Amino acid sequence: MTSINKKQKGFTVIELLIVIIAVGILGAIVISTYSGIKVKENNSTRQSDIKDIQTQLEAFYSQNGYYPSLNDINNPAWRLKNMPNLKTSDLIDPTAKDRSPADAKLAPLPAPGVFAYQVTDSNGNSCESNVTSCAKYTLTATFQGKVNGQATYVKKNLD
Repeated sequence: MTSINKKQKGFTVIELLIVIIAVGILGAIVISTYSGIKVKENNSTRQSDIKDIQTQLEAFYSQNGYYPSLNDINNPAWRLKNMPNLKTSDLIDPTAKDRSPADAKLAPLPAPGVFAYQVTDSNGNSCESNVTSCAKYTLTATFQGKVNGQATYVKKNLD
């Protein structure tokens, strides 16, 4: 007489659930780690771009004795003629959805997703109507989150 012992092969529902939960937890860890790395990279790019803009502004000032107005620096033809070493990409926040040259503009006030350029005469008044009186500026980038307890990265004129 032969007895037939059939052993079922496969996974139980409990085993499958444990594996699915473990994979989900690992996936969440990977995604959150990647997001943190991307935020740090974006904030580092912001700082680098603001420093590059500051370098070009100071070079312009040393040659001309004044800083460009917001209208001037946002004019691509003016930038090409007067600040040829300023990269268009430096004017665009790294989180801007469309990083096209048309978006290479500085904003008048700090806000997330844009770099701000506030330029004034020596008394703190607007210098847009008399660009040769622009004597001070403030460049601002808004961080994603905080970096060293700061929500923004600010650079001012060196004089």
